Amino acid sequence: MQLNQSRRGLQAALPLSPVAAACAVLISALSAPVHATAADTPQASDAPTTVVVAGIRRGIEDAISVKKDATSIVETISAEDIGKLPDVSIAESIARLPGLAAQRVAGRAQVISIRGLSPDFATTLLNGREQVSTGDNRSVEFDQYPSELLSAVTIYKTPDAGLIGQGLSGTIDMQTVRPLAFSGRTFSVNARGEKNSLGKIANAKDTGHRVSASYIDQFANRTVGVALGIAHLESPILDHETGTYEPFSQSAVSGVPAGTYITAGVKSLAKSGVLKRTGLIGVLEYRPSKMWTSTLDVFASEFKQVDTNNQFEVNLGGYNGSNNPVGFNYQTVNVVNGTLLGGTATGAYPLVRGQYNNRKDQIRTAGWANRFNFGSWTLLADANYSRAKRDETYLENNLQLQTATGGAYNDPLMTVGWKTGDFATIHGTLDYSDPTKLLTGNSIYGYGSTYSPHLVDTMKSFKLVATVPVPDALESVFHNVDVGVNHSNRTKTKRQPSGQLFAKGNPTISSDLLYAPVDLGFAGSGIVPSWNVPAVIAKYFDPINYSLANNAGTISRAWDVTEKITTGFVRANLDSDLGGVSLRGNVGAQLVHTNQSSDSLYADNGGVAHPISDGKSYNDVLPSVNLAFGLANDQTLRVSLAKQIARPRVDQLNAGFNFTVDTGTRLPSGSGGNTKLDPWKAKAFDISWEKYFAKKGYVALAGFYKKLDTYIYTFSETRDFSQYTAGTIAITNQGQYTTAYNGNGGILKGAELSVSVPFDMLTPALDGFGVLASTSYTESHIDIKEVNSTIGKIPLPGLSRNVTNLTLYYEKAGFSTRVSTRKRSDYVGEIGNFAGDRQLRYVVGDSPVDFQIGYTFNEGAYKGLGVLLQVNNLTNEAYETYANSKDRQLEYAKYGRTVLFGLNYKF
Repeated sequence: MQLNQSRRGLQAALPLSPVAAACAVLISALSAPVHATAADTPQASDAPTTVVVAGIRRGIEDAISVKKDATSIVETISAEDIGKLPDVSIAESIARLPGLAAQRVAGRAQVISIRGLSPDFATTLLNGREQVSTGDNRSVEFDQYPSELLSAVTIYKTPDAGLIGQGLSGTIDMQTVRPLAFSGRTFSVNARGEKNSLGKIANAKDTGHRVSASYIDQFANRTVGVALGIAHLESPILDHETGTYEPFSQSAVSGVPAGTYITAGVKSLAKSGVLKRTGLIGVLEYRPSKMWTSTLDVFASEFKQVDTNNQFEVNLGGYNGSNNPVGFNYQTVNVVNGTLLGGTATGAYPLVRGQYNNRKDQIRTAGWANRFNFGSWTLLADANYSRAKRDETYLENNLQLQTATGGAYNDPLMTVGWKTGDFATIHGTLDYSDPTKLLTGNSIYGYGSTYSPHLVDTMKSFKLVATVPVPDALESVFHNVDVGVNHSNRTKTKRQPSGQLFAKGNPTISSDLLYAPVDLGFAGSGIVPSWNVPAVIAKYFDPINYSLANNAGTISRAWDVTEKITTGFVRANLDSDLGGVSLRGNVGAQLVHTNQSSDSLYADNGGVAHPISDGKSYNDVLPSVNLAFGLANDQTLRVSLAKQIARPRVDQLNAGFNFTVDTGTRLPSGSGGNTKLDPWKAKAFDISWEKYFAKKGYVALAGFYKKLDTYIYTFSETRDFSQYTAGTIAITNQGQYTTAYNGNGGILKGAELSVSVPFDMLTPALDGFGVLASTSYTESHIDIKEVNSTIGKIPLPGLSRNVTNLTLYYEKAGFSTRVSTRKRSDYVGEIGNFAGDRQLRYVVGDSPVDFQIGYTFNEGAYKGLGVLLQVNNLTNEAYETYANSKDRQLEYAKYGRTVLFGLNYKF
């Protein structure tokens, strides 16, 4: 009976998915061949044999070596060769590791969740130094870091006291090369062309390219090392997409049964644009003697994205602006389980929209580390500077069919529908393809709108670490002790002016500003025109006015947040033997002092802006223990205990807010930031069993348990507004204030199974074949309060209960091929909404498949030359979001498959 209960418990913790089952079969199959091989191995001959491992196997074996030698529980990826991480994107590579999952943004893997927690809970380092970001928060957008310029990425799933800038869910450390670790000069060049299966849209090409070059050398009798790298990307931005208005609500609309959940509108669009990115790295390493090593790292990235939504849209909620000669009414409806899923309607006024976005990001980072070896003790002095800048402009203008007297044409009959797993349908009776009939005049949504976020994130830090020997009495247990201090000063500044656009008259768009017509046939919407949005606004519209006056949204989005953090730590490093069982690891603690403050604006009841400042300081003590027991037969058992924190989102710490007094109830209220927030806090326990087959392969089973003592929720509480009610009609000083608050946490736990083995360990007949596979199961007992009316109460953002990764590869005699897929279950993701703000939605779990095949010449005149063909998103996997019920679809998009063909050359 107890045995059956144990089996049921294991199945609940780690459901037997196909990948989990395959892992179990491999574990069973590996044991016999490995022992047989050991028994049958002949004595070594006098002539040594040298086996050079390269390509896919080299990257895998380097990663296994890092994992095996680590004192913490880590996952890692390593470049197959200079400038050749295994995927086009660094985020794609990271997302294939056990317990990690990527969220796609505009078709690209961009942000990473670790062990079921959102990107808010992880931090990102570059060569061990915390990085700033171009978003409102701390999470890094990984597609801004070219994979061609990185040599490895290590994910620390458990912290140790010496790890500065650690996250609560994990810490991602991206690493560049160290030139003095190479035996000689190395030069490599990569070039690839790409083509998207969606074809050209408007003025956007369906082709692109990426090129990179790396140079590594040593000078002055190998006392000076230099590494330089450059990577340039130009890639088309293309998609087919439909969407509905949010939220689904029980609003009354003519022709729809009372109490039915409806959406107030639907749209179809084809996105056209281009992404350009240029990245640079430089490493200067100086080691004049064994006593001193000095390393200077620099990284720079320029990122530009320009795209336009070529869009057909209709309001279905009965709103027609100033045009209402015929009332809106559903003639027929399709209602399923209380939700409207489409129908036919009259009285609607469709419009054609051009939504243009121009985003420019810039990242600059530099680090200078000096290591001094004084014999019995060492000293590290490390300085870091990191700066990110983002400038973005959104412009929108609307076209509508208009009558001779200037009113909008009412479409006699609109047919609309939306369902899970497919594009929504939207088409009318009238012709919307002729740009000479579509006027730029005042539509039901006005002439247009604009907003322009500007963000700067700057961090300066300095770290000093001394590694000293332990007293003789402790040498049998401890190897040495690290004592250090780190101070960082970070300021993030955001401004987001916005406004409405206005024009005189109702002109049509001149032919010189038109692009190729856009086919929205995938949604039944037919052909619509496309045009140069900024040029149209410059030619026909009044100058843009970003005045703060009576613009509460702009006022509350103007803020500066500063964090000054001092971290002192002690870490004792273990290296002992316990009766034939080796023990490695560390025991230590951090003392973290945080001073957070914000300068911002608040809008009074009249919409007038006033300055406001606030903040707080607090201390945290974070103990940690990491133990790695070396067992027989190349097995390792790891145990970790730690107390962890994750600082609040930066945008939640802003002091700005909006204040208003309701003219009906005369009650005050407000919404905005909270500078008094404490961090998320958790206690963590991790355990991992790992079986290694030298450095060729491994099998690992890990479990984790986190007790989140606190969590940060967004809701309303009573606040004293007495500072702001004077001169208003308020009848009380007490009112509701909506912001982020600290609340109770809960339990997060899960299990992970991973395998990386070459199949020649099973039989020589499978020489060259291999597999990397992992599956993870995570569950949460944390109840998130309702964050918005779109999704209601939610699970932890970023949490997919099941995440699976599988890569099959073959590599032999220069030929290599690989197919990879990853699958995650549905989760709550963070999406940028219409106003450029953070919005949470349910995201349907996806299963993208990638394939590559290549050949590298290892001898002869073409030695060092490689040819590569890649297909990303082979099955054209869709991206879909929904509200609090899966039949209430919000977005459905397809980004096409991308084919890349290129050459690599190393000498």
